[in-house]
Parts: sequence; structure tokens; C-alpha cells
Amino acid sequence: MLSQNFMLEQDPLSLDRIRSILVRLEDTIIFDLIERAQFAHNPRMYIRSAFPELQAKGFQGTWLDWFLKEIETFHAKARRYTSPDEYPFTSDLPEPVLKPLEFPKILYPNDINANPSILSFYTRSIVPRITRRATLALAATKRLKGIVGDDEYEDDGNYGSAATIDVEILQAVSKRVHYGKFVSESKFAADPAAFVPHILKPNREALEALITKPEVERKLLLRLRKKAATYAQDFNPDGDAIAGSHLNGSAKIDVDGVVELYENYIIPLTKEVEVDYLLHRLDGMTEEEIDTLVGPKHCA
Repeated sequence: MLSQNFMLEQDPLSLDRIRSILVRLEDTIIFDLIERAQFAHNPRMYIRSAFPELQAKGFQGTWLDWFLKEIETFHAKARRYTSPDEYPFTSDLPEPVLKPLEFPKILYPNDINANPSILSFYTRSIVPRITRRATLALAATKRLKGIVGDDEYEDDGNYGSAATIDVEILQAVSKRVHYGKFVSESKFAADPAAFVPHILKPNREALEALITKPEVERKLLLRLRKKAATYAQDFNPDGDAIAGSHLNGSAKIDVDGVVELYENYIIPLTKEVEVDYLLHRLDGMTEEEIDTLVGPKHCA
């Protein structure tokens, strides 16, 4: 969650400050993926109405849906979602027990929420990939016990532990993706005239070109690969990496999978959020207000 100190900074929209937050989120996401990878896929957790125990309570969603609802209900009471960088996955949450903190108005009013897409992609694409090693190991163990066929795969019964980590990953990815709004606002505030024409005559391609920095993305992916490869190793008691602990399928996490998660999903979805935010950046503004925003030399 954004701290009051961040919000009260002299320049909370500084791109350097925003990037430092995104870099820290890389660590959070990688470490949480490593934790999730120790459990099997457990696909039952992601199937609606798969748990009679929840149906008996009148809940028809998935185990993960229920987990999110319960955890986010508590977080809402603790005013987590009054912070402009936090977005819940569930709706109809309770009001905070504490009085909300007074955050300055940094973002332009909007209702952009990419969480439904994040949840779907995570459960359908990311979980099966990062848990592949644990799932195969589980199958081998079950075969030794005479359990074969469909029953030997996927399910280790660790529904609570796996779902707890799922929620942490989803919340971190959500924060990372929605930080695109802060990036867009920062770039827009620095040069409104460059963006306004492409907002008034909606041009997604032009707006995306304005916010895309290929060299920054290239460095991000290189840094991410180095981090994931380092964290995927085992270390001895002296803190030295154990030689070969990241090779031959013994790494704690699928390093290529982490990089592909960013390259093929997190970065593109963040851009979508950034562009969607910009397309609504002039909503409700009068022509005079827009002219003032752009400046006189651009209005002639």
C-alpha cells in the first residue's frame, strides 16, 4: 500500500520514484511465485462449485474466489482500498472501520480495473506453468503408492497454503499493472500538448507510442531474468550459491516463465491500462479547460 510519506512527497509523480516502486514489486512477485511453485497445480481450487463445503455456505464461486472475498473483506475494513494504488478483486466490500486517510488527488477520476483479466490469466496460464515441477513430483510419489491415471496428477490438497500465496501474487501483480495510471499521469502532466490531440481524436497506437520506452523494457527484462535466476538457486549456510542448483530442472522457479509473464502479459496489460487512463484523461473537461491545459502556443 502507498504510504502517507509517498503521497506527501514533493513530487509523488516522479518517474524515478515510480520506477523504484515497480522494481521492488519485481522482487515481491518473483519470491511469491517461488513460494507458489512448491505446491502442485491444485486445479480444483479454480473450478466453480467444486467444494461442497462452500456450497453449503451458499457460495458458488471457486475456492480462490472465496479466499479473495474473505481476505479482501478484512483488508477493506482496515481501509486498504482507500489507497489509490490498491484495487480489490471482489465487490460489495464493507466500509473501513478506521477513518480513511486523506490522500491528495493525484490521479484523474477513473474506474479502470484490470483485475478480472489478471485473475483469469493467472489461474489459466501462470499457475499451471510455475507448478509443473511440483505437480510432476507429486505424480511420481503417488505412482509409488499405486495411485495411477488421472488421480496421480495435480492435487496435493494444500488448498489453504496455495490460495494464500495466490492472493499475494494477484495483489502484487494488480498493483504493478495499475501503477500504469501513475506513469501515464506523470507523462501527461509533463507534456499535455503531446497527448491531447490523440485523446480528442482517440488514437490508441499514437498514445502507446508516446508512453513506450523500448530500452527501458529491454533493461527490465534483463534485470528480471538475472533476479529470477539468482533467487531460483539454493544457497549453503555461508550464503554461497550451490553450484548447479538452478540447472536440470532443479531450480526453484521456471526462470523463462517469470520473464514471459512480464514480457507477454504484465507489460502489455500495463500499457493497456496506461492508454485507457489517457483516453479518459479529458472526461468532463470543457473546451476552455482543455485549451488552458495545453497552453496558448498550442491553441493558435
